[in-house]
Amino acid sequence: MELLPLTPNGKTPVRVLTIAGTDSGGGAGIQADSRTMAMCGVHACVAVAAVTVQNTLGVSGFHEIPAHIVADQVRTVVTDIGIGAAKTGMLASTAIIEAVAGVCREVGIGRDGDIPLVVDPVAASMHGDPLLHAEALDAVRYTLFPLATVVTPNLDEVRLLTGIEVIDDRTARQAAEALHALGPRWAIVKGGHLRGSANSPDLLFDGETFHEITASRIPTGNDHGGGDTMAAALACALAHGYSVPDAFSFAKEWTRRCLEAAYDLGAGHGPVSPLWRLHE
Repeated sequence: MELLPLTPNGKTPVRVLTIAGTDSGGGAGIQADSRTMAMCGVHACVAVAAVTVQNTLGVSGFHEIPAHIVADQVRTVVTDIGIGAAKTGMLASTAIIEAVAGVCREVGIGRDGDIPLVVDPVAASMHGDPLLHAEALDAVRYTLFPLATVVTPNLDEVRLLTGIEVIDDRTARQAAEALHALGPRWAIVKGGHLRGSANSPDLLFDGETFHEITASRIPTGNDHGGGDTMAAALACALAHGYSVPDAFSFAKEWTRRCLEAAYDLGAGHGPVSPLWRLHE
């Protein structure tokens, strides 16, 4: 894997904005996004959409940031600092999703603007704890997805959004087609949670062509934050000017390396770790 370039000291690096929720345990959310962005040589900007109460065992609660404050964070960053790409994570509610979509259109983020947008439609934690109000699924489908350059749901989120249970390559392709029909330029169906498979097959679809990348499954229970990490790496590569297929390939390999470097933390699932780059 060719790593993204590090910016020389004293020079301004590429900037990427994450619009997401926090993780008080540090394994996922904005914390995971910021770690990957730093290790990819990117300056991370943040718009906090929700504050979670969680550790390695699960999420016990969350507090939504007022929707207009979320939108103001995005607007303030983009109009002053400028960004090369943006990604969304936990947005929690219809009001926040609509506010984020509105400000993205205003400042040129998304498929109709100049700034690529990666949408990671976070609906629940890896433990099954809800991170999105159920009634907000339609806002994800019909307000957020049409803005996206690329969407990166996990298999549980694919099922919630499309009604398709992915169990093999055929259903993965059906799911990719259904996701793409909701409006994003590209759709990814990730195979990391595919049961009974020795490999982790990910599928990228642009409405015409399927791109598949398969990697050996990493045998670890420490995979907290894997989805956030992949979406963040994808956004970093797009900000560096990569095409979506090349950014997808980079993000897949980046996440594999982060899974190899995952470590124990607390009594539950430890985080994937981009800190491996420190040893390169």
